[in-house]
Amino acid sequence: MTTQAILDAIQSPDSTSADFAALPLPESYRAITVHKDEAEMFAGLESRDKDPRKSIHLDDVPLPELGPGEALVAVMASSVNYNSVWTSIFEPVSTFSFLERYGRLSDLSKRHDLPYHIIGSDLAGVVLRTGPGVNAWNPGDEVVAHCLSVELESSDGHNDTMLDPEQRIWGFETNFGGLAEIALVKSNQLMPKPDHLSWEEAAAPGLVNSTAYRQLVSRNGAGMKQGDNVLIWGASGGLGSYATQFALAGGANPICVVSSPQKADICRAMGAEAIIDRNAEGYRFWKDENTQDPKEWKRFGKRIRELTGGEDIDIVFEHPGRETFGASVYVTRKGGTITTCASTSGYMHEYDNRYLWMSLKRIIGSHFANYREAWEANRLIAKGKIHPTLSKVYSLEETGQAAYDVHRNLHQGKVGVLALAPEEGLGVRDEEKRALHLDAINRFRNI
Repeated sequence: MTTQAILDAIQSPDSTSADFAALPLPESYRAITVHKDEAEMFAGLESRDKDPRKSIHLDDVPLPELGPGEALVAVMASSVNYNSVWTSIFEPVSTFSFLERYGRLSDLSKRHDLPYHIIGSDLAGVVLRTGPGVNAWNPGDEVVAHCLSVELESSDGHNDTMLDPEQRIWGFETNFGGLAEIALVKSNQLMPKPDHLSWEEAAAPGLVNSTAYRQLVSRNGAGMKQGDNVLIWGASGGLGSYATQFALAGGANPICVVSSPQKADICRAMGAEAIIDRNAEGYRFWKDENTQDPKEWKRFGKRIRELTGGEDIDIVFEHPGRETFGASVYVTRKGGTITTCASTSGYMHEYDNRYLWMSLKRIIGSHFANYREAWEANRLIAKGKIHPTLSKVYSLEETGQAAYDVHRNLHQGKVGVLALAPEEGLGVRDEEKRALHLDAINRFRNI
């Protein structure tokens, strides 16, 4: 049995839930993996010199056992996030340490501790099977998946599932991820696929859209309100492009920091007006490897006030980390908020604490999103309020190149990967709604 019969059923307009439930499942499927015995292959190299094309493999892997509360999903498309890049270059640690730890949790979680790691934290596809205890989803349902995996056996996670002690990111801290023809997810990761989007468009927002929603909009993050001045680092990137859209849709004023005229044009196309090209304006927040330059913070703050009519920043949407964090703390207004969800330029942040404590500022750590936040973020995509930022699509065989492009920042927005989908543009169910938003859907492809 191959995956072709699954694809045929998905592409047939007459297929019913019973048809999908009756489909025989293949014993194996194609998946993007990294290998445990190669975890030291980049030892001694600088991060920049580590090449995902050398570590990423396309393998045939056995179909995992389906457990209670889980679903097997036929993956039509996925996308590449920074966590897949980190996995592929084995930084900051090998993800096999995550799989080993998860494997010790229970007999069922032992399935995840394998000598290969199937990666990927986004998908759009079709439910094939559901395990015992799953009632909300059925074979044949068209879905996207968010990447929060939780056990919820502890009380700690029941106000906010991100606080579950066994909280993990699927496809990064678990196995059987979305860069594959079939994926294994918990049923409470599933959400309805937006019906006006193609498979690859629907797969693109997932992780970054939900992350930006929690970090910027949710009460667990900055709680953005109308009129807020929001500084967005990397405002045209995979994460920042959704933060920019949330700010605009929520009546805030995004101040978009980018690194090229092309990226500035993307922000203007989204509707932003206040844009800082940090390379063109020559900001250098570090004099050398160990010393920051407060004069540059002040010059940056002055430029921001020129764009805001003299106002300081209410919220900083932080993710570069070490390179920018001192400036971020400095330019935030008294009583303002810095939210951080990543440290792509380095984890060891340094800032002048006088500007934090004496001005009553807050730093909030934000990590992915709980199910409710992910659902709300996906609902805004489905309503056409927020749009995918897909710029380029690769085949499953080209995933190594896709990860390389993201690693070297050669991309705009998000890059998609086709899994079972034989070509782009499939899976659209509401052409009328799509026509209303077509320019916005294609915004990142047209620049």
